[in-house]
Amino acid sequence: MAQMNRPVIGLNADFIPGSKTGKPHLRLNQGYAESVLTAGGLPVLMPMLEREAEIHAFLDRVDGFVLTGGLDMEPRRLGLPRHHAVTPMPECREERDRLLVKILIEREIPVLGVGVGMHQLNVASGGSLFMHLPEDCPRSMPHCDPTCTGPHRHLVNIKVGSRLEEIYGGPELLVNSNHHQAINKVSPRFRVAAVAPDGVIEALEALDPNWFCIAVQWHPEADSSSALDLQLFECFVQTAMRQTPTLALAA
Repeated sequence: MAQMNRPVIGLNADFIPGSKTGKPHLRLNQGYAESVLTAGGLPVLMPMLEREAEIHAFLDRVDGFVLTGGLDMEPRRLGLPRHHAVTPMPECREERDRLLVKILIEREIPVLGVGVGMHQLNVASGGSLFMHLPEDCPRSMPHCDPTCTGPHRHLVNIKVGSRLEEIYGGPELLVNSNHHQAINKVSPRFRVAAVAPDGVIEALEALDPNWFCIAVQWHPEADSSSALDLQLFECFVQTAMRQTPTLALAA
């Protein structure tokens, strides 16, 4: 087998439970795979692995990981009551993702978190969430608009000196926005990399300069993303490539 030129990038997926009319299956927006491919990586979907050893074995074979977006984290697992505006992800995904995120943090594999992926990283390392922005932060601007005929967008202000500023090359960015939850308390392992004009946190990055871990609230993989968003995937994939051990693969 020839040595691979593309770094292998793992991706998690939504779990769709079985029903009377269909079997259980995994689902992932094609934009994630297309963005990784365009940026020079090889996307590989991670199945619903149950055991820690299985997840370690999968991560041994990848050079970076994209924590994809999805439905909300279950409030009761965060020690909070149920909320009428929260739509929890399937229990199967929640359980597997919790273990996956814990291992990603421990191993400091290059990570790009999107949407709920940012929430998972923050919570797993000691942070907390606002359950519903319209109630928790009533003065915040709209961060989603189901009545909008096109993608809802707003500006974000990128922190000066952040890794995100190096990637996007400027202090402001127009992003798509479709979320009702957000970061409340920031984990001690991360720092704020971008905020909306109302102060809502829109991006985090690892404090450790040797660990590429950036998480964003917007969706850089979506059709409604900015042309600049590909630079985020490119920087992520390039970092994963630089950190890949130069080992000749056995035939």
